[in-house]
Parts: sequence; C-alpha cells; structure tokens
Amino acid sequence: MAARIIASIVISGSGILGRAVLQAYRQAIANAAASGVAQETVQNVVHRTSKAMAEHEAMNVLGVTKNSSWEEILKRYNALFERNASGGSFYLQSKVHRAKECLQQVYEGKTG
Repeated sequence: MAARIIASIVISGSGILGRAVLQAYRQAIANAAASGVAQETVQNVVHRTSKAMAEHEAMNVLGVTKNSSWEEILKRYNALFERNASGGSFYLQSKVHRAKECLQQVYEGKTG
C-alpha cells in the first residue's frame, strides 16, 4: 500500500516537473528570439567557423545543382534560413548560411 502511494507521488511529481521544465525552455526561446540574442548567436557562430564547406555539401544543404542560377540559390537560402529562424534549429540555420557563403564565393569566382 505504501509503495503504491510513493510510486503515485513520484509519477505525479515527475510529470509536473517535466511540464515546468518544458514551459521554462519555451519561455527562454521566446525571450532569446524577442531580444535578438538568437540571431546574434548565429552570426557569431558563422563568423568564428574556420572550416570551409565544400561546394557539393553546400549544394546539398540548399538543395540546388551546379546548373542553378544565383537567384534560385538565394531563393532557397532565404526560405531555409527563415524557416529555421522562427522556432527552428540554430545549427541548421548556420549550415544554410555557410552554404550560401560557399556558393557565393564559387559564383563570384565564375563571374569575376
């Protein structure tokens, strides 16, 4: 009998604690997005990265081909970047940004 009561208390308590943690996490994300901390973090990560992305990886990230125009690349970049800016992944947003930078260098090399 006592074991059932203790188990019931533990299960109820862990459910309440789990909901509280989830709510705090959501609030922290909302606060970061509202204050611009999220965008600043992404920009810092992008500028500090020393590893260059390969052209084929950049094309895979953005879902474009060698025959894609720069306008198509920018369209895919904007769509993916914005999708991850609002409730998405900062890591994926960073990958999308680095992919665009890589392809921008490639296209500037072709035209310049």
